[in-house]
Amino acid sequence: MKDLAGKVAVVTGGGSGIGRGIALGLAAESMTVAIADLRLESAEGVAAEILGRGGRAFAIAVDVTSAESLEMAAKQVAAETGGVNLLCANAGVLARMASLDDHTMEDWEYTLSVNLLGVVKTVAAFLPSLRKCAPDAHIVTTASLGGLLATGGLPISAYVASKYACVGYTEMLRGELVAEQIGVSVLCPGVVASDLMNTSLKNRPEGFGRQAAPDVVPERGEGDTSVVADTSMPAEEVGPIVVNAIRANRFHIFTHPEAAMAVEKRFRRISADFEFAAKAVEKG
Repeated sequence: MKDLAGKVAVVTGGGSGIGRGIALGLAAESMTVAIADLRLESAEGVAAEILGRGGRAFAIAVDVTSAESLEMAAKQVAAETGGVNLLCANAGVLARMASLDDHTMEDWEYTLSVNLLGVVKTVAAFLPSLRKCAPDAHIVTTASLGGLLATGGLPISAYVASKYACVGYTEMLRGELVAEQIGVSVLCPGVVASDLMNTSLKNRPEGFGRQAAPDVVPERGEGDTSVVADTSMPAEEVGPIVVNAIRANRFHIFTHPEAAMAVEKRFRRISADFEFAAKAVEKG
C-alpha cells in the first residue's frame, strides 16, 4: 500500500500518545483519519487538531474490549467514508508497575483484555471492510519492544506477556492475509512520550479493580533495555516511521534501532540453548 493519499484510516487509542502521533502522521499523508478512543473528548481533540492543520478527521467512541462497540464503530466508519484501507489497532494499557507476586488476577485480565484480545476484536470488526479495499489495505498492530524481549528489572510482566502475544498474533495474521494482498505490520516502539500510565488508570473499569500505581525504581537485570530507557521519543515522530513501514510493507516497525543490540543478545541466548539441546540429543 504505497499511495495513502485519499485513503481512509482508523486508529484506535488515537486520542493520546502513540495513537495521536500515528493519526497526525497519516493525516499529513492526506488520509481521512477516524480517531477512535474510549474517551470521546480525547478523540475529538485530536480530530480538531488535524482539522486545524487542513486535514480530514473525525472522532468516534469505542471500547476495544467490546465486540459490540467495535462493530458499531466499524459501521459508523463505513457510513462516514464508505470503507477502510488502513487499520491501526493501537489501543493499549499499562495496568501498573508491580512484581509478579503483586500482580493481581485483575491486573492480568485488564491488561490482556486490551493489549491482546482488544487487538483481536478490533481486527475482526474491521477486516470485512479491509478485504473490500484490498490490495489497498493494511493492518498495523501496536505491540512494544517489550514484545520481543523481557525488560529486566522493570516490573511490568503482564504488559510484556501481552505484547509478546500481540507480536505472535500479528505474525500469524500476516501469514494468513498475504494471499489476500492485505499487508500486516507490528509496531514495536521503545520509550515514547505519552501519558499511558495515567490513562490506563483512569480508563480501568471497576470490574478489573482500581489500584494505584506504586512508585518503582527499576533495577538493572539480565534483560535490561536501558539502551532505550533514557531516550523518550516524541509521539509525533512515530507517525512518519509508521508511514514509511506501511509503504515498504515491513513486518516489524521499530522506533529505536539502537535497541537491536539488546534483541540480538536475547537471540544469542536462544541460539546457545539450541546448541546445548543439540549436544544433549547427540549424547542420547
